Amino acid sequence: MSRIGKKIITLPAGVTVDVDKNNLVTVKGPKGTLSQAVDPDISVEIEGGELQVVRPTEQKRHKALHGLYRALINNMVVGVSQGYRTEMEIVGVGYKASNQGNILELALGYSHSIFVAIPTELKVTTAMEKGQNPKVVLEGIDKQLIGQVAAKIKSLRKVEPYKGKGIRFTGEFVRRKAGKAAGKK
Repeated sequence: MSRIGKKIITLPAGVTVDVDKNNLVTVKGPKGTLSQAVDPDISVEIEGGELQVVRPTEQKRHKALHGLYRALINNMVVGVSQGYRTEMEIVGVGYKASNQGNILELALGYSHSIFVAIPTELKVTTAMEKGQNPKVVLEGIDKQLIGQVAAKIKSLRKVEPYKGKGIRFTGEFVRRKAGKAAGKK
């Protein structure tokens, strides 16, 4: 039983959903347009201001796809109506972040600066305030794309457990290790 798949998606004002004959779901809203191809077995029904994803049988494959496509369509509806935002902070002495348009420049303790090209669908901003860690903020309508780009940026300098240096999401808990000085007693 897919609890997520059975939930009904309520469409906010200004959001329209179209399903064509090839099962391509297109969601249009005030922030933009997103599309997702849906498996031919799964049907998407729109009644009034509500959308429901229906599976044909109780097969294991259909149950898995039921919840998956409901979650993907819900993410698209939230994206085009509210948008998504991810904040990351860079912890470390001398670590810096700046951007010019959609080119992100990072100084992460290597001998060279790292330049990351951010897709045009996303908006990137950086903030470096005195006494605080540099911040990188990604904003856009596609939740999957934001997560993918954030993971790529984070992989450039993973958080190490001894001093806690590296790139992390704002509010992320980093488990710290004691180090070798704690073992000599």
